[in-house]
Amino acid sequence: MSNLDAWLRLTLVPGVGNTSLIRLLTAFGSPEAVLSCGRAALSVHLTAAQCDALLAGPDIAQLDAALTWLEQPGNSLMTLADTDYPKTLLEIADPPAVLYCKGQRSLLSQPALGIVGSRNATPQGVRDAEAFAHALSDAGLTIVSGLALGIDAAAHRGGLAGAGSSVAVIGTGLDRIYPARNKSLAHQLVETGLIVSEFSLGTPPLPGHFPRRNRLISGLTRGVLVVEAAPDSGSLITARVAAEQGREVFAIPGSIHSPLARGCHALIKQGAKLVESAADILDELAWQQPLDPPLLRQDRPQGERQAADPLPVLPETPVDPVLDALDGAPTTLDTLAQRTGLTLDALSAKLLMLELDGHIASLPGGRYQKIH
Repeated sequence: MSNLDAWLRLTLVPGVGNTSLIRLLTAFGSPEAVLSCGRAALSVHLTAAQCDALLAGPDIAQLDAALTWLEQPGNSLMTLADTDYPKTLLEIADPPAVLYCKGQRSLLSQPALGIVGSRNATPQGVRDAEAFAHALSDAGLTIVSGLALGIDAAAHRGGLAGAGSSVAVIGTGLDRIYPARNKSLAHQLVETGLIVSEFSLGTPPLPGHFPRRNRLISGLTRGVLVVEAAPDSGSLITARVAAEQGREVFAIPGSIHSPLARGCHALIKQGAKLVESAADILDELAWQQPLDPPLLRQDRPQGERQAADPLPVLPETPVDPVLDALDGAPTTLDTLAQRTGLTLDALSAKLLMLELDGHIASLPGGRYQKIH
């Protein structure tokens, strides 16, 4: 049995979670040693049901699928025993026993900053997230986020555009892209960034997985920046966990009238650093830009656009009358009907399509706002 095979056999056992795995590895020293244990030794650390599961072993089809996936270029399994396992994750209370990696694994060894925020971000929030991420990435920090719509996606785009690139930590198996609208962004991350998950292949997007994902976003970084968050936003979980892990927490303030600013304002009241520019974050971190940032553009695969290259000229696209009627401020359905002349039924159908395509966001109170 190879070492990699042993790690997979141990971590793919159903019903034996990460905390139990860490307990076993601490007690016995290696996955091979754990797998060679009898029931008496295992029962000291596991429940009867967990002992049964571990002695029965993982589903062979799932094990074979994982081994086949690992044979593909760019795919790897990082374990607690690996020398390049991120030291920052070893500092947190519940480090993952394994990480499935797709892309530039070396990015996990680079200094990083997390950027998170609302899925239903305003256009200004999206611009802020992308601009901050780009500036911080160019300063040599890798941008870590969760591949969600809105602020996360903007943060990844900005990070990929800079020298430090970007890492996406996801709450599903790496063979699933969630949400599907970020499929193109995920491909970019695989090419010049990284996507990681502690969840085995085939794992669906279950709600309980995302708080666990959030602890890794903060755990991989020196600090977390929150850009737009409602009071009940999952981004505040990331900020809270970051503070518990001893990371810096930053927040961008907004209008007192904006629901998406209230979460950031609450964080600032609780001690988060109010920031107005990327320089504020770099100063707080006492950051000195490395002479050789980790992923300079000239080091990227041939064909990638260089920093000095002009942006490609995109073909003009027809102006959508509904998008044109959205002037940047949250707008009600009735106001849009007046501006476009469309019936409410036709307008509702059009708004749904625009939202599914990622052009607009639906806000509380039946209002809509353009994203791009």
